Amino acid sequence: MSRIAILVPGKIHERVLERLKDRFEIIAVAREEKLALDGETARLIRGVAVSGAFPGRWMDQLPGVEVIASFGVGYDGMDVKRAAEKGIVVTNTPDVLNDEVADTAIGLLLNTIRELPRAEAWLRAGNWKSGTAYPLSRFSLKGRHVGLYGLGRIGLEIARRLEPFKVKISYHTRSRHADAPYDYYPTLKGLAEAVDTLIAIVPKTPQTHKTIDGDILAALGPNGILINVGRGWTVDEEALSAALASGALGGAGLDVFYDEPTVPATLMEAANAVLLPHVASASEPTRNAMAHLVADNLIAWFERGAALTPVPETPQKAERN
Repeated sequence: MSRIAILVPGKIHERVLERLKDRFEIIAVAREEKLALDGETARLIRGVAVSGAFPGRWMDQLPGVEVIASFGVGYDGMDVKRAAEKGIVVTNTPDVLNDEVADTAIGLLLNTIRELPRAEAWLRAGNWKSGTAYPLSRFSLKGRHVGLYGLGRIGLEIARRLEPFKVKISYHTRSRHADAPYDYYPTLKGLAEAVDTLIAIVPKTPQTHKTIDGDILAALGPNGILINVGRGWTVDEEALSAALASGALGGAGLDVFYDEPTVPATLMEAANAVLLPHVASASEPTRNAMAHLVADNLIAWFERGAALTPVPETPQKAERN
């Protein structure tokens, strides 16, 4: 094999393959418990382009791999601990989707508060006739206090978009951001008690598992709104369904769910919930940019010896054991 071999397990954006095919030997295999590779081929593979999880057992099959380029900003499905142990560089696609996700968060917030999808469905059903009007929306964005659970790159973009709406903005993260001009709350419970709108934009980690539970939802109260564009892992969906059904929470806008693509029937039936099929970054321009960054990370690594966007848990220079 005269060219560097790149493994592609399962499907990936077509532009990744278009960018790589002229420079590398592409080895495509199905996503299975064990990758269908013979020993000789596995030893030749030096890079990976992947969309989705990449477990440690796959890394163990690839003794020569130097870099794994992941399609997505989140990399919770990547065994970065094992990669670091083996000196493998893992890259993701940050920043190129910040604006799209932040825009979606604002759109989801407005749709949830002003019931815009329900109003459109009411119109399309032929209900708008002389002498009739869609009922007044219960909530307004005006005068709200918005809390951001997470203030990373995307959280900051959401906050900046909220400022023109003249709402008060606060946040909770593990530590205070010294340069953030918003009120900081050291606990999520404290933030939820202070605000009436909570936007979750935190990654999937053991520390964020079902942190938005019944207590947090109760703290938001019957006028409270929950928006989640981070990970479904963060929300206790049973508690959320109960709060929406009882009126303990005013409404919710969700782009992510605990067990995607499964959406609980209780949420599907909730009239005060706006539900999206994980589309926050799903525009052609943004997905194209993500695909180009996946390819650029691999090209940069093999041409210059340094990845463009390595994740902090893994090295920039491969030193395999």
